[in-house]
Amino acid sequence: MTPPRPGRAGSPSARVHHPLFARFYARFSVSADTRAGLGDLRGELLAGLSGRVLEIGAGNGLNFAHYPAGVSEVVAVEPEARLRRLAQESARRAAVPVTVLPDTAEALPLEDASFDAAVASLVLCTVRNVPQVLAELHRVLRPGGELRFFEHGVADTPGLARVQRGLDRTVWPLLFGGCHTSRAPLAAMEAAGFALGPYRSLDVPEKGPRLPSSPCVLGVARR
Repeated sequence: MTPPRPGRAGSPSARVHHPLFARFYARFSVSADTRAGLGDLRGELLAGLSGRVLEIGAGNGLNFAHYPAGVSEVVAVEPEARLRRLAQESARRAAVPVTVLPDTAEALPLEDASFDAAVASLVLCTVRNVPQVLAELHRVLRPGGELRFFEHGVADTPGLARVQRGLDRTVWPLLFGGCHTSRAPLAAMEAAGFALGPYRSLDVPEKGPRLPSSPCVLGVARR
């Protein structure tokens, strides 16, 4: 295991504090894995991974149970204290070794080119600086390493996209732990130097009314 390096100056991990959202998310996410099919999507996201894997914004650790046996180690970062405690509990039950760190994705205390793959799962919507996060992921991945992503973002219809932008300027980030619905994760990954591989667009949930958070993309990019 490559030892962590000291956190960068000004690491904002201690300032990530969403206690009400964390309580809501801890309950809602578990039921959504079954009700909205998120558990199956997590399995699809992580299928075939191997080697050393970094997961950013691990939340309460629901991905941990889906890592395949070929993964030698998962290093996960989760700066929100309540969610991190839940992630640490999930790590103890995981079939692969998982270490949970308190850092933010904007300032990873990790060595350059030290991971075979990275995972971003419903997290780029909440980070404070998307280009900085993607630059950090690019830095810690080895050349040719995979970035597995499952993210929601801007809708492909003008009407819903307008609704998303309005919500992002007003109540949505306040209610949902800093989440923004109208970001463009694919464009951001390409701008950060990643080469997009296979991906698909989908709605979550697949059936029922299309919510501001419904439009998603799931796939692979490479460093």
